[in-house]
Amino acid sequence: MATPHNAANTGDIAESVLLPGDPLRAQVIAETYLENPVQFNAVRNMYGYTGLYRGRRVSVMGTGMGMPSMGIYSHELIHVYNVRTLIRIGTCGAITPRARVGDIIMAQGSCTDSHYARQYQLPGTFSALASFRLLRRAADVAQEKGFPYMVGNVLSTDVFYKGDLWKAWAKMGCLASEMESYALYCNAARAGVDALAIFTVSNSIVTGETTTARERQNNFTNMMEVALEVAATPD
Repeated sequence: MATPHNAANTGDIAESVLLPGDPLRAQVIAETYLENPVQFNAVRNMYGYTGLYRGRRVSVMGTGMGMPSMGIYSHELIHVYNVRTLIRIGTCGAITPRARVGDIIMAQGSCTDSHYARQYQLPGTFSALASFRLLRRAADVAQEKGFPYMVGNVLSTDVFYKGDLWKAWAKMGCLASEMESYALYCNAARAGVDALAIFTVSNSIVTGETTTARERQNNFTNMMEVALEVAATPD
């Protein structure tokens, strides 16, 4: 059944979905890695595809930028299309000098300055965590392949241009700043499904090192390979 944001029919989307923010990255992943990919969505140019990876059905779909957009797409994937494994793949800005451009960061937990969790009317602050099953598998794959990676907390923020506010989060041990994982982890927790956010460091807020838009769209293949291996692993 279609939604206002997704033209897919029931059964068009696999139970495991990769979620890049950039819809063009979704297209690149589908055309590069998936066998016989079929496009299931182009509404608002938010491309989605389903194909085979190592004999297992896997989907990939763009989500756009920010928690509201991630919140909409992940909610619909979970509650309308019965997705049970959601893996966010995107870029982040390192806020620790230990992370270099091109490194993978896996978000074991997501801190935030957002009020996204207010909708649940909780009597406190919710700690948004990754699925340990997915996180452990992702770390194992990165280790096996020799990819440089770090595991830790990230800052999931509503503010892209935030001056020096990142420094306070860095002092608390956060590794990087990004804009979607908290909403993804909240939606997954509420529904009882598995979610993981994996990022490639596209720039360092500490050193000023950065990459181009084309490099972010087409490169960062280590992250993609890790996510696909995790998505293709049987439950």
